[in-house]
This record gives sequence, C-alpha cells and structure tokens, in this order.
Amino acid sequence: MPHTALLPIPRLPAVREVALDRPLLWLALAWRDIAQCGLWSFAHGLALAAFGGVLLVMAHDRFWLLAGAFSGFLVVAPVLATGLYAMSRAVERGEPVNLQLLIHTWLSWRHARASETGSEWCLVRFGVLLALAGTGWVVTSAALITLLAPQPIHTPLDFLRYVVLAPNGFLFELWLALGGVMAAPMFASSVVAMPLLLDRRVNVTQAVLTSWQVVLSNPVPMALWAALIMGFTLLGLGSLLLGLIFVVPMLGHASWHAYRDLVDASSLPEREPPLGPP
Repeated sequence: MPHTALLPIPRLPAVREVALDRPLLWLALAWRDIAQCGLWSFAHGLALAAFGGVLLVMAHDRFWLLAGAFSGFLVVAPVLATGLYAMSRAVERGEPVNLQLLIHTWLSWRHARASETGSEWCLVRFGVLLALAGTGWVVTSAALITLLAPQPIHTPLDFLRYVVLAPNGFLFELWLALGGVMAAPMFASSVVAMPLLLDRRVNVTQAVLTSWQVVLSNPVPMALWAALIMGFTLLGLGSLLLGLIFVVPMLGHASWHAYRDLVDASSLPEREPPLGPP
C-alpha cells in the first residue's frame, strides 16, 4: 500500500473569545490612536476620499460601475489600512509615528526575498489576492446590473428606480445575495489577517486560517464588527465621501486593536522587534 504524505499543519497562534460589546472598545481605542497620530491618520482617509472622488468623476454617468467599485472597497480595505496598523503598533510600543514609518511599512517588501517563508512578500501576496477578489466583484456586479436591468443604469436615481425598486424581478436581491456570498468569506479570511501579517513572521495560509478561527470562535462579536464596518463605511460613502476622512482611520486603527484583542501571537516571531526607547 503506497505511503501518503500528510501536509504539515500550519502553526497557528491562540485565539481568544471576547464579549459581544468588545468592538465598541476597539473603536474607542482607535480614537485614542488618532489623537496621538493626528494628521498621519487623517491623511489615509483623505487619500481614499480623493480616490473615491476620482472614481466619481470618471464614472459619474455609469452608476452600474460605481456600485460595484464602491462595494468592492470593502474587500480591499484591509490592505489599504496597512499604514494605520503600523501606526497603532508604533503607538503601542512607544515608537515615533512619522513619514519614515509609513514609507518603511509600504516598501519593506522590496528588500525581502520572495521565497523566504514569512517574509514581507506575504503582505504583497495577500494584497494581490484581495485586489483580485475586489476586481472580480466589480466585474460581476457590473455585468449583473448591465445585463439584467430593464433600463440602462447611468445615475443613482436609475439604480434606485430600476434595480432597488423594480416592481418585477429580483435583481437587487440577487445583487445583494451575490455580494453577501462573496463578502462573508472575504471578511472571515481578512478580519485579522493583514495585522497579523504585519506583526508576525507568518505566511498567508497561517494568517487566513487564524482569521477564520477568530470568526468561528466569536461569531456574534464578529457579526457586530462586520455590521459596524458596513454601517460606518456606508456613512462615509453617503456623505459625498467626506466622511471617509474620519471613518477610514477609525476603522483601520480599530482593526489593529481587534487583532491584538482576539489573537495571542506571542508564540510567533515578530516581524520587526521593537525599537529602543525613542
């Protein structure tokens, strides 16, 4: 009988169970970090609000595309908030928060070996995977709306009239269902994955499995956290994108505190040991 080699089980950190109201504490801690980081935090929100403004200008008369693009924002948001995780970690360690920290965070992969286990290239790989997932949803959303809508969708009013409030058909329900089918596993795969990849020398598989373990161990608090993320993001988008200036840093810093609260990664090697006293 041939011998079948078993794949090694990835080493995962311990996962904690938290109370239902814990996400509210993460949001409170986020504002504490924002108070210390100041303009560096709001710069992230301003950059994403500006990017959203560019999308509005480029596709102002093609709301079928904007609907997918803005909902796809939720998929890639964990990658876009990487700088915010790094700032929260620096605040936690008592290290300075400045432009040098952000540049190092975003460009550290250039000096790492792609073949090295747990190198900074893992952040790039995970970011590419999320970007591909987000692009897939944008394409799927656009195709669904353009093919099944009874009239061309050019404006938000068209979307409301012919998709959301259509008397016949279930296009809006189908659109939401497909979005949910994609969003749920993406949330479960990424809720703590990016902060873990930034903080510890782990690979993408370890980060994703840990993220799933967090969700399965804390289904109700994670459902509340997902609802808060969705709600605040919609507020940011619905305020002519201006709310994103405040929502993005709040959710980014809070996600770092969610990771620190939910995952005990002390058994794993740190990606970058703390600096000496500033």
